[in-house]
Amino acid sequence: MPMDWDKLRVFHAVAEAGSFTHAGDTLNLSQSAVSRQISALEESVKAPLFHRHARGLILTEQGELLYQTVKDVFHKLSMAQAQLAESQDRPTGPLKVTTTIGFGSTWLTMHMKEFVALYPDVDVTLFLTDEEVDLGMRKADVAIRMKEPRQPDLIQRPLMNVRSTIWATKEYLDRRGRPQTPEDLDDHDLIVFGEDTPLPVASMNWLLSLGANPQQPRRPILRINNSYGIFRAARTGLGIASVPEYMARTAPNLERVLPDVDGPQTKTYFVYPEELRHSQRITVFRDFLLRKIQEEGLSER
Repeated sequence: MPMDWDKLRVFHAVAEAGSFTHAGDTLNLSQSAVSRQISALEESVKAPLFHRHARGLILTEQGELLYQTVKDVFHKLSMAQAQLAESQDRPTGPLKVTTTIGFGSTWLTMHMKEFVALYPDVDVTLFLTDEEVDLGMRKADVAIRMKEPRQPDLIQRPLMNVRSTIWATKEYLDRRGRPQTPEDLDDHDLIVFGEDTPLPVASMNWLLSLGANPQQPRRPILRINNSYGIFRAARTGLGIASVPEYMARTAPNLERVLPDVDGPQTKTYFVYPEELRHSQRITVFRDFLLRKIQEEGLSER
């Protein structure tokens, strides 16, 4: 028969106090109620737990054995309760975040120093990949995705709309001239997304069609199957590229091309499993991202 937790709690208090009366004061129980609980516990374990005498109670050998075990259990429960209470005010523990290589390598990593300083007890891992990681299999706790999630049982929160615009280095534009109309892109070197892999966004290669003559398709100077690679190539002065606004802001040597032309927008999502709904680590990370997005004017338009 399993031991009753209420009786063990009373036993622990009696062993600590050394008398039924003092234990009753601690537990807000009468002396007789405490005595009945101890007698019932002794009956269930089939062994005397206390020697009773005029000056108080002394643990028997069996009582001492049970007391040491119960004392250890109650201590661990107390520690766990304290840690749970602390975690609500001061988030602790691991947090694995996955997102695209482009977003993670530029905007997100740029802000991680501040987040780590604010929450030093959160152990962050960034898993950067353009593949969609299965959160249901707990390969990551949180995903920041550039398209609406397809997995069921995921909580999703829109973060921001990522707008792509046209950029090149001042060195390139001084050398090749600044396009004045979309049609002028015919005479420039364009860096676009590769054809051999699925486009992360259907309109990713909009520079190839913007102002173009369908009878004379544009031939890019370079194709790369990763938005971060496109960004890096544009920074070298190789040519003109469509670059997400958040990414272009990190490169002072890039200059906006055709500033009146806005490219396609992509909605981003903050995604995590339903079972982590009450995780403080996820809550503070989400709120931190929303605050930085708001501060930088990148919130949903």
